[in-house]
Amino acid sequence: MEKVPGASEPASPPRWHSRFHSLPAKHKPCIKPSTMKSSACSSAGLRQAQWLTKTKLVEGLPPAVQGIMDNPALGLQELEERAKHMVSHARLWDTAEAAPRRERYCPVLFENLIHICRLMSGKYPSLSKRMLARNCRVAATWERESILLQVRGLSGILMNSMSPIPPVASKEEILATKEHVLETFYPIAPTIDLQEVNVYKELNDTGFRDGYPYSHPHTLFFLESANVLTDRFRPEQLRAKMLMFAFGNALAKAKALHGNDPKVLEQPVVVQSIGTDGQLFQFMVFQLNTTDLVSNDGVKNLVWIDSDQNLYERAQCVPEVKKGVVTKPAGISGFQPDTFKKFLALYLHGTV
Repeated sequence: MEKVPGASEPASPPRWHSRFHSLPAKHKPCIKPSTMKSSACSSAGLRQAQWLTKTKLVEGLPPAVQGIMDNPALGLQELEERAKHMVSHARLWDTAEAAPRRERYCPVLFENLIHICRLMSGKYPSLSKRMLARNCRVAATWERESILLQVRGLSGILMNSMSPIPPVASKEEILATKEHVLETFYPIAPTIDLQEVNVYKELNDTGFRDGYPYSHPHTLFFLESANVLTDRFRPEQLRAKMLMFAFGNALAKAKALHGNDPKVLEQPVVVQSIGTDGQLFQFMVFQLNTTDLVSNDGVKNLVWIDSDQNLYERAQCVPEVKKGVVTKPAGISGFQPDTFKKFLALYLHGTV
């Protein structure tokens, strides 16, 4: 249709606007918490994460996990050779490349180890009541000495279960944490490296809808698979990230179960975490004892950490030949079965 000069324009209906539209951002009440995101690096490392989460550190794994490793009736030794074979598959045989890149072999190794763990479901059927969730998000908000804090973002690969992990510390051990003194960073602010963001709603969200059958967080897995060293978290930074997101998942779950009022929990929430770059492993068990986090006094949370555990010493992808003689054959050397047992024990924890 051609437009005729001087003719009236056709009437067009006004755009429909809902009366229930939200307020513009500038009119909403805004808070600015210091936020820990999945991409944030903590320069102060684990000590900073301990202060932010009001947590006492215990070196090594808890007795409940150690007991699984030492139980000969479970037959964990029978799986050691299979685990070594899976390491060789990830590092040597999974691709036609002469030397697989870390971004390739790290996820493959994780899937291989999880596959071995799932073989135990024949002996323990309740292990089949687990679910792996990828790219799931968590949000947890709390106050610490008048500082509003938040954990938010992607929390690695999360394994959920239909039943929670039982508490690993007794009531006496929990009460004994009252005497523990948390380390400070004066004159450095404890929120260093945290990002201050505009938030229009304090959110505590597990990332799953009500009624989801696998509603209890069990273990978080963090894969540091970047090829470039500077793009990966250092072990100390990775442990801090593991603690913050284990705490975030536990706090969001505790508030969903018991409400937002600060309190010492009658039934502590336990969340585990495993981090790896495809060779070096970090193991963690976190127990949330209290949601009363404002003051340094009173009951503290607990975390057990077994750090810097090599699964193997070296992967020789291409044989080294000198003067026609093979000096270093291709293969995996220095395999550490205890590291695999720790991975498997954390998987079995809560069922065995």
